[in-house]
Amino acid sequence: MKQMVTSLFGMFGSAVALLFGGWDIALQTLVLFMGIDWITGGILLPVIFKKSPKSENGRLESRAGWKGLCRKGMTLLFVLIAVRLDLLMGTNYLRDAVCIAFIANEALSILENAGLMGMPIPEVLRQAIDILNGKAEKYTESRGER
Repeated sequence: MKQMVTSLFGMFGSAVALLFGGWDIALQTLVLFMGIDWITGGILLPVIFKKSPKSENGRLESRAGWKGLCRKGMTLLFVLIAVRLDLLMGTNYLRDAVCIAFIANEALSILENAGLMGMPIPEVLRQAIDILNGKAEKYTESRGER
């Protein structure tokens, strides 16, 4: 039984890595940031802090939660689309640029959630997000000219 379960997890992990262009640092960071954003914005703000901007009373709302999960799913679909386009065009930069762009977006959302919790936001993190946004744009532009 244990061998069957580990084999199934291995096959699932291999399929995910194949579909999403590998389980590299870009995809790991994106998935990690998506999880942190979901926890901070979907659980901590409405349940503990009762400050969710997505509901009238600031509390947990299932519709807002489902919308957030659908958006996270679409993010992963965009990565999948970028992987397939890279394969089709014989390039290797679209997926990375999409991951970087969505990582910056998730990081910004995490900072917004922290701000709603009353946390001070280190300026260095804001600057890092600006750099990521610029990096995604430059990466696409420089690779697209070839």
